[in-house]
Amino acid sequence: MSAGRIVIVGASLAGLRAAEALRDEGFTGELTLIGDEPHEPYDRPPLSKAVLTGWLPGDHTVLPRLRDIDARWLLGTAATGLDVPAREVTLADGRRVPYDRLLIATGTRARPWPESSGGGLHGVHLLRGRDDADRLRTELLAGPHRLLVVGAGFTGGEVASSCRDLGLAVTVTQRGAAPLASALGGVVGHAAAGWYRDAGVDLRLNTTVQVLEGDSRGRLRRAVLSDGSTVDAEVAVVATGAVANTEWLAHSGLATDDRGVTCDAACRVRAADGTVVPDVFAAGDVARWPHPRYPGQLLRLDHWDNAVSQARTAAHNMTHDPLDHRLHQPLPAFWSNQFGVNCKSVGLPAIADQVMVTQGSLDRRRFVAAYGHAGRLVAAVAVNSPRVLDGYAALIEAGAPFPPVLNAPDGPAQPTPVDAGFPHRAPAEGRTTGQLVPTAHT
Repeated sequence: MSAGRIVIVGASLAGLRAAEALRDEGFTGELTLIGDEPHEPYDRPPLSKAVLTGWLPGDHTVLPRLRDIDARWLLGTAATGLDVPAREVTLADGRRVPYDRLLIATGTRARPWPESSGGGLHGVHLLRGRDDADRLRTELLAGPHRLLVVGAGFTGGEVASSCRDLGLAVTVTQRGAAPLASALGGVVGHAAAGWYRDAGVDLRLNTTVQVLEGDSRGRLRRAVLSDGSTVDAEVAVVATGAVANTEWLAHSGLATDDRGVTCDAACRVRAADGTVVPDVFAAGDVARWPHPRYPGQLLRLDHWDNAVSQARTAAHNMTHDPLDHRLHQPLPAFWSNQFGVNCKSVGLPAIADQVMVTQGSLDRRRFVAAYGHAGRLVAAVAVNSPRVLDGYAALIEAGAPFPPVLNAPDGPAQPTPVDAGFPHRAPAEGRTTGQLVPTAHT
């Protein structure tokens, strides 16, 4: 399988690393990368931190090339359709690009704010791409009286943190009872609320934005909240989650929706009837697949590490016989820096029913929280303690029981598991496994 034509749709981290891995695997045929943005592949994690604060210009985020990939680049034109029987990708300008093997790596985009509720006002921003970051940075340099962040997940927290570093007044609204609660649960979420408030953020919990209002010139001026209060702000950043870029696959017959492209553990894409589609693979933020360690789940991980490792798995399998295919099963991992806190995770906290602080102290902002599901250790989150996570990762890989027996010198005198505190979740004894889409901006 070293010759032929391989097309990669998606020219970001997963697409670039897959192209490099294909050449490393010995592929010598024609290689084409298609991207809807005009930019060369760039790194997204710095956008909400270094770019917004001015430490790094947006055009300095280009990803390093690990090798020459000898590829044809079709940038600035989106894919709009896929004809699986004909093995052709259709582009927005009408061109048709034939392939022998296809990798779908189109990633995700920020969930937009409804136009009917003020999404089209000047000053309302999303943050996913380089152009988004550059536009928002320009607005921040103008010194707005107040910035509103809608959503206190990882992206929302990083944006709020960067804006406080710039000395701006910041209000954050959060639908749930704590920041990060959907990803990390209530215990760590309530600790994170302290990070926000100690940094001077006006944090509004259990609160949603009903509508964004503008002035006569169409400029954002205020937000009306669900509790009847208002927030005057000239700039708003909507950080309410991500949507998979799958619209171009609507009539392809593949198993796709706004949560992603369904594939098996070998990165092979499935058709709507559940069968494997020959020579079509997926990798990165857009892929949903069954992880052998978390049965009953379809995972989509918006994580930097996963994009790289899944791209390599897909590249190997695209260039080898099915008998030599590898399964994509690395332990999920992500990190985030916000409000002077480094938060790093291994495993899958979002499936846990219990959590326990096993080292350090929540109040001191240096701790490890272990997560358990059905009596098994499934994840660990370290705050300002990243070096200890390797040991927890090994325990998770080994299927260690929960609560873990650590005998750590900085452990609590009487370790006590408590409910993990994830929002909108049925009691553990009545819960069934389902399709999970854990996300993090890293």
